[in-house]
Amino acid sequence: MMTTEEKGQKIISDIKAEKGTSPVRIFKKIAANGYVSMHGPEHHILDGACILVAYHNAGGKIDLEESLERLYREGTRMPGAMCGLWGICGAVTSIGAALAIIDETGPLSDDGTWGEHMSYTADAIREISRINGPRCCKRDAMTAFRYGIEYVNAHYDVHLEYEKQVCEFSDRNPQCIRARCPFYSSENRS
Repeated sequence: MMTTEEKGQKIISDIKAEKGTSPVRIFKKIAANGYVSMHGPEHHILDGACILVAYHNAGGKIDLEESLERLYREGTRMPGAMCGLWGICGAVTSIGAALAIIDETGPLSDDGTWGEHMSYTADAIREISRINGPRCCKRDAMTAFRYGIEYVNAHYDVHLEYEKQVCEFSDRNPQCIRARCPFYSSENRS
């Protein structure tokens, strides 16, 4: 069984080959690999990494190698089950970390990015809270991506793709909330 750190290194290694500008498509491709659990702290690395790769592929000016390594370090600091134990979703914090990497934001930043990132996380968490639990790392990631992509497209001179999503993972989730999930489709169930 792989550790979170090993899964994170595999995610970082594999995601570098992705060429698209849709973080969700990148996510779905990487998340389909056997080393990504249905739920787990590897999402704290994967979700932000999808934003960084799509941003870079869309022409965003970052050192991708360095940015992914930083995200890996931040993501491995986030414990599993944050959603239930701390009241904050790891998908949202991972994308928040990616935004901080893009903007070089830190705790003392006074250029406006500190507050703008807080606004992103507040909007994404508010939507996740409306949907309610139990946890689903895939559902929360898709929600966080929607707000993250809107943020990137509004704040940077790049365009990330987003299209209406349908969950491809509900069969793997014994706690799937089905019709309460905005991404669920009974037509996609096998």
